[in-house]
Amino acid sequence: VLQVWDESQWLRNFRMRKSTFLELCELLSCALKCQDTRMRAALTIQKRVAIALWKLATPDSYRSVANHFGVGKSTMGVAVMQVAHAIVDLLLSKVVTLGDVQVIIDDFSAMGFPNCGRAIDGTHIPILGLDHQGSQYINHKGYFFMVLQALVDHKGRFTNINVRWPGKVHDARVFKNSGLFRWLQEGIYFPDRKISVGDVEMPIVILGDPAYLLMPWLMKPYTGALDTEKEL
Repeated sequence: VLQVWDESQWLRNFRMRKSTFLELCELLSCALKCQDTRMRAALTIQKRVAIALWKLATPDSYRSVANHFGVGKSTMGVAVMQVAHAIVDLLLSKVVTLGDVQVIIDDFSAMGFPNCGRAIDGTHIPILGLDHQGSQYINHKGYFFMVLQALVDHKGRFTNINVRWPGKVHDARVFKNSGLFRWLQEGIYFPDRKISVGDVEMPIVILGDPAYLLMPWLMKPYTGALDTEKEL
């Protein structure tokens, strides 16, 4: 692959160019070095990074990816976790950015909502049925699911996720028990930028659907009945 594939094949299968792949291997090398044993030679850094990227970039199963790279399924799983942890430890704070808050606010404002920094919602991720406490993972449609809570910017890009709750748990409960809720409650997630709406100061807010609690920093649709009568 290193010698034969062109750039289009690299982009299609690894979601990055060959030069970017080699740079990533170099950046992660200090965390991924492994020594050979008497039993077998360790997988090279390049091969472990390639395995992880292939798994993350495609819907292939662990068995399929393992067969692609000529390794065992358990070896493949370990490689994915090693690379993922190395990326979090070495690169997350240096490479991953959550976007310019003011740009996001300006774009939400152009779409009709002022001083909005993000939007939040929950979705259900299908999983295999569980023998233990399986009923907790069955949602109203009768399938086994876990809840994924996602906070997105004006383009729908994930900036914060929470995935650990069974499918029966309500979105509001997932949110109330998340780190995101605590950060917003403490006022440390967004910069302190307020605007005046009438005679009320409005901080940067997130938008949610009716399932969420109304908070000073979380706006949701009005669910009551509107009185159309006007007082003369």
